[in-house]
Amino acid sequence: MSLADGRAPVDVSVLVPAKDEAENLPEFVRQAAAAFRDAPFTAEIVVVDDGSSDATPQVLQDLAARHHGFLRYERHRARLGITEALRTAGNAARGDVLVFYPADLQFLPAEIPTLVEPILAGEADLVTGAKQGHYEKAFVSGIYNRLCRSLFGVSVTDLNSVKAYRREIMSAVPVRPDWHRFFAVIASAQGYRLAERPVTLHPRRAGSSKFGVGRIPVGAMDLLSVWFQLRFGRKPMLFFGVSGTVLFLLGFVVGVAALVIRFGYGVGFRPLLNLIEVLVISGVALFGFGFIGELLAGQREEVRELHRAIQGLTDELASRRRDER
Repeated sequence: MSLADGRAPVDVSVLVPAKDEAENLPEFVRQAAAAFRDAPFTAEIVVVDDGSSDATPQVLQDLAARHHGFLRYERHRARLGITEALRTAGNAARGDVLVFYPADLQFLPAEIPTLVEPILAGEADLVTGAKQGHYEKAFVSGIYNRLCRSLFGVSVTDLNSVKAYRREIMSAVPVRPDWHRFFAVIASAQGYRLAERPVTLHPRRAGSSKFGVGRIPVGAMDLLSVWFQLRFGRKPMLFFGVSGTVLFLLGFVVGVAALVIRFGYGVGFRPLLNLIEVLVISGVALFGFGFIGELLAGQREEVRELHRAIQGLTDELASRRRDER
């Protein structure tokens, strides 16, 4: 029996964001219990009701009563998104390995043991699922994955899917709306090992998808934001300082050219003066942004060090409590 009972240590925690999934949750929990009953690890399910307006809260209450210890749930009063739901579930989870799995049954819980196997074997720190089967958003997802592989140099082929990862990666990924899509990218930049396993994509059985075409521009802007922060986040002067210096030097060159034209050839050309003003002021402003960015980057590194120290103390206390039990 490998289902958590509320007393024994937990190896794997499945984090399940649920928004209006009352029809799917009973079957999801049933399949998960069947999948983990003979697994070589102890597992639990942590469901986060992300501001549902249907019967999801009542369904979760009934399921938790029937599966005491194996199923636990948290609730958001309003919809906060998948990233925040994963953070809430991760804080409540007890396992060292966390698995992001949606409740819509498009991915079946029977494939979770295969997904976590490389992590438990010490072969990887994060495993992504490579979707197999018909996918309505395959074109958009393909473009996104190709851009990520090109911009970030990650080795996996499908980044926008289910994932299993070590608990410590939670602290490496910023809590920003919709940034759960960049778990693998940011984890890779932090030096964590990536792996991939195929997962079968099934048609949704009930409910409706929460994603629409309007997410595409948001995703594109998020992609650019992540790329910029990973490339220049620790050294913003590389971007702002170099850009500012180039603009300032261009302004200087144009200024010399304007002086030569004015006093050498007696020709005044006022648009050159306006161009000089724009280039010089823009260069100085960007250079100033670079200095401010360096100060903010230094502050962020100090906060990260404090967070690591606090996390280390927390892990040590948790380890002592487990040993006492």
